[in-house]
Amino acid sequence: MIRDLTDDELRAASPLKWGMTPEGVIPAWVAEMDYAPAEPVHAAVRDAVDRGALGYPPFELGGGALGDAYAGWAARHFDQEVDPRQVIPTVDVTAGVRLALDVLGDDRAPMVLPMPAYHPQRGLAQITGREQWDLPVEPDGDAYVLDLDHLERLFADGARTLLLTNPHNPCGHVHTRAELERIRDLATRYGARVISDEIHAALVLPGAEHVPYLSLDGTAEHAVAVVAASKAFNTAGLKCAQVLTADEGTRRRLTSIPMAQNESWATLGVVATVAAYEHGDPWLAALVRRLTELRTLLDGLLAEHLPKARMRPLEATYLAWLDLRDYGHDDPAAVCVAGGVQPSPGHDYQPGLPGHVRLNIATSAERLTEIVRRMGAALG
Repeated sequence: MIRDLTDDELRAASPLKWGMTPEGVIPAWVAEMDYAPAEPVHAAVRDAVDRGALGYPPFELGGGALGDAYAGWAARHFDQEVDPRQVIPTVDVTAGVRLALDVLGDDRAPMVLPMPAYHPQRGLAQITGREQWDLPVEPDGDAYVLDLDHLERLFADGARTLLLTNPHNPCGHVHTRAELERIRDLATRYGARVISDEIHAALVLPGAEHVPYLSLDGTAEHAVAVVAASKAFNTAGLKCAQVLTADEGTRRRLTSIPMAQNESWATLGVVATVAAYEHGDPWLAALVRRLTELRTLLDGLLAEHLPKARMRPLEATYLAWLDLRDYGHDDPAAVCVAGGVQPSPGHDYQPGLPGHVRLNIATSAERLTEIVRRMGAALG
């Protein structure tokens, strides 16, 4: 069910990831997969184009086909009860986070951002008129551990928003229920808000379980989540995400703003998203199996070609966070590009952190094998 695209097909299908990569270099950077679209999504978009459905989407601020589709998806995959009216469309997840910061962060108090972080998130505090206070995760150690004592100190000093990424990009960590409950308790104690970016929720691999933040008791009044089908179904260019609320007052605040404050989502994005949520389960199950196989393959390839690399457990996503400091290069991504592979440089996710890369493994087994072989030759 998962069809690997050829290099030529990918240059046509992925104009950023493949089109912006130098000739002869294998791209392993942008968070897109090297697979053909899920057939139900492809068919739905193709049918919409054939019908000429290229105009504005219906401006339904909650509910509608999109709300119903996500509510069914959340019930099946996460055992989460979602009111379709509380599913608010937006253009993409970054815009949804910015919307929540703009509308719900009244006092412009500082925002806490765990580091490393998805690099577009690092500019959100500034453009919404607040400071960003970093919460670095210790780069050494065998697991991703959010320092919740440090988070409490930041809340005590005046921070009032936590931007949580669950599952985490780039580290691939899935926050446990216990971790999330401790975050909830701190947010409640200090009157802080949590914005939970859950775009990778469908890509949790065996051994971990996604717990939606809003599924926890006591989170509705201080939190929103931002979700999309785009990472699991490779539809980022179609532009449709959703902001989830569980509190009527929060929903009213997010839907009573001027239209220009919530960037318009796209008609084809709604079509693709509804098809993914309603008909994409078999394809997603096959994708998770494929990514699980690639995770195992990656472990073996690192042991063979990059034995000094360190990688925290990859619990979700198709993005591996590799600690390559023992190879002695501050910017190993640049060395790898010279050797024929383009991963994402670690300093994009945490400025000043040397020796790390983010590696996209959502490709064929053969291509992943060549990627790691080339990295080992370049760095070793």
